[in-house]
This record gives sequence, C-alpha cells and structure tokens, in this order.
Amino acid sequence: MLQNLEGQRIPSVVFKTRNDHKWVDLDSDELFNGKTVVVFSLPGAFTPTCSSSHVPRYNQLTPALQKHGVDEVVCISVNDAFVMNQWKLEQKAERINFIPDGNGDFTRAMGMLVEKQDLGFGERSWRYSMLVRDGVIEKMFIEADLPGDPFDVSDADTMLNHIAPAQALPKSVTVFSREGCPFCVKAKGLLNDAGIEFDELVLGRDYAESTIRAVSGRSSVPQIFVDGALIGGAEELEVYFNKTIAA
Repeated sequence: MLQNLEGQRIPSVVFKTRNDHKWVDLDSDELFNGKTVVVFSLPGAFTPTCSSSHVPRYNQLTPALQKHGVDEVVCISVNDAFVMNQWKLEQKAERINFIPDGNGDFTRAMGMLVEKQDLGFGERSWRYSMLVRDGVIEKMFIEADLPGDPFDVSDADTMLNHIAPAQALPKSVTVFSREGCPFCVKAKGLLNDAGIEFDELVLGRDYAESTIRAVSGRSSVPQIFVDGALIGGAEELEVYFNKTIAA
C-alpha cells in the first residue's frame, strides 16, 4: 500500500552523490532543512515517460515555482550517482537537482519502493511528487496504484497549480532554423527580447527538410511554433507580439 506521509518529516538518510569526480555524502537534513523543496520521484533514469515528459516539464516550470517561494526542485530516482549525473547532462536540466537513491533507502522509508522485477528493474520508486517545507511534507501527489506506469498527478503543472493556482503557464516555443539565416537570427532576437525561452531545431543537425515540410507544409525558415500553433516566420512573429501587447 502506497503511503501518504503528509505532515511527517522527511526520512533521515545519506545520499551518495558524485561531484567533480569525488564521492560526496549528502544528508537529507542538508537537502531539506530551512528550505522549501519540490521533489518528484520516478521509476528510472533514461526511461521514456521520465525523459520525455516528467523531467523536461519540471525543468521548464522551475522558474515559475521559484517565483512562488520554492528554493529547489529535486528529482530522486533509485539509480546510482553516475547514471543520475549523466541523465541530467543528457536532459540539459540544469535547473533541477538530480539526487541518486541507489540503494533505495530514501524511497523505502517513504513507502514508495515497488517491485519491478518483471521488467528487469529490481526495486524502483513509484512515481510521485511532494512539497516539503523545512523538512516537513506538506503535500504529496501519488500516482494511482494501477498496473503499468501511471502519470496523471505527479507532473509539474499539477504541482504549480497547487502552489500558485493563478500563475500563467509559460508558452512552449520551438524555432525551426538553419545556419546563416538572418531571418532566423531576427526571430530568435525577438523571442530573447521578450524573455521567452524556446527550443531551436537546426536544419541538417536536428531535422531534415522533409521533416519541416511534413510538419507545416513548407520548407522556408524560420518557422516558429507557439503552444503547438504555427506562427510563421520573423515578420509574422513580430505581428504576433504586437497583437499580444495590444490585447
């Protein structure tokens, strides 16, 4: 039975971390005491849902969480320090503190250690998130105890909505570009000036011309997508910003 530990103190454990090629013991008191910390825990590094959805969205929403008093966002998984460090690099998730729970000591004490032998995983963490203030668990979002890997309530959006219901979500923006394109430079400058983060996909490095044709029906660049909608190129982006400001 998965445990909801709201109102209780965080388990006292020592995490075996790696920093600058050295082993560093990190006590849970050091991680949580005197701070407001958002934790999300998941079945494993480099696994599909964890890599494609759980980590990226928390990394994107960390500034919004920090705006409302969160000092740190922590990802905990039953993986060793080498794996967690490499996963953080691969995810480019610099805003998140990746903590290895290699032996499952923390996860076991949280009542979240589950059997995954059928997948060859051994024991792993159930997927959940929690808000911890000064070492005390204030709120937990625990995925339903159902077969598979449910992912409905431990996401970053749910946590942000709990902490700050009125907080507007940042826009998800992608720019398709190519090297040496002056219009691409202009579009990225407009986004930077507006303080909007974006992902850039470069022709020949990240995608082929056939890809952008399949997505939008044309191959000209830049092409800017905002929250799934095609805005257009640099000129259309400028018009979009003017309309947004006017509104």
